[in-house]
Amino acid sequence: MTQSDFDPKPSVMVGDTADISIHRSMAVLRSEGVNPVVSVVFVSTGSGIFCGINEVKALLGKVLPESNRSVWALQEGSEVNQGEIALVITAPYSSFALYETAISGILSNCTGWATASRECVNAAGSIPVISTGANLVHPGVAGTMDYSAVIGGCVSCSTSLGGKLSIINPTGGISPNAVLLMGDPVRAMQNFDKNMPQEIPRMCPVNIMKDEIEEALSLAKVLGQRLRGIVLDTGSDSSPNKVKELRARLELAGYAHIEIFLKGDLTPQSIGQYVDQGIAVSAFGVSNYIGSAMPKEFKAQINEVDGQPFSRRGVLPGPSINARLVQVIQ
Repeated sequence: MTQSDFDPKPSVMVGDTADISIHRSMAVLRSEGVNPVVSVVFVSTGSGIFCGINEVKALLGKVLPESNRSVWALQEGSEVNQGEIALVITAPYSSFALYETAISGILSNCTGWATASRECVNAAGSIPVISTGANLVHPGVAGTMDYSAVIGGCVSCSTSLGGKLSIINPTGGISPNAVLLMGDPVRAMQNFDKNMPQEIPRMCPVNIMKDEIEEALSLAKVLGQRLRGIVLDTGSDSSPNKVKELRARLELAGYAHIEIFLKGDLTPQSIGQYVDQGIAVSAFGVSNYIGSAMPKEFKAQINEVDGQPFSRRGVLPGPSINARLVQVIQ
């Protein structure tokens, strides 16, 4: 991963994603020649896993002046507490005011995704968690969502861009639709095995056309040791007892090497059920809980103007005090 991987889109750079009130305010300030050096703090309204500062750093690196600037922040992936100052930007106001909306949005969404990921990872214990929620977000942020999930503790993700940003290989085998179009999971996996490089694990979804146990055993019989695992969607009645039976049937038939991957609408609570019962699941693929996670809002507040304590009513004026911050731009 390089800083250029997080380069802001042209629409962000020109301010098309900024609140219109900021555009109009900037026009007034320019007309009146008002452009002091200010310190703006971004305060977390909730607790979680701080994420998004690498993207914010890429944006600020393009817009702040080369001198008379300073940016301090929590480190990517660190814990953030409710009410904690997570980011401080000190620079001429006109250099970054237009990007306040974008900065708050980046931190709020990324921290929300990373926090949801960490909750699933904590529930899973030693079992890996994979982010599979790209279908729940706009494609423009799918890679960022996956990256945030990895920052939160997921071992992998489902999109190529998420893998690139996180410097990991994305995870996934053959899709259920491909199985349907080929008319049979065994035929689908035989063709997958024939056409895909050997380093890509042979994993096949089951319970697509028949019972998951029947399909899993059929796949195992034909592919043998080449079959890494089967993927069971949690929307297909994959209760802990179902998974336990599937594991037992595979082992009785001599296929103990085949791993079981659960994927779908998993939550920390449902993950905990599998863990508590000691069911042999090799990985959890989490979609909704991460992809649909609520943002953890960050609010921007001025607390210094030209080196003097100054703030709106209800906000403590004066220097930002948080010993956990590190300087990310100087």
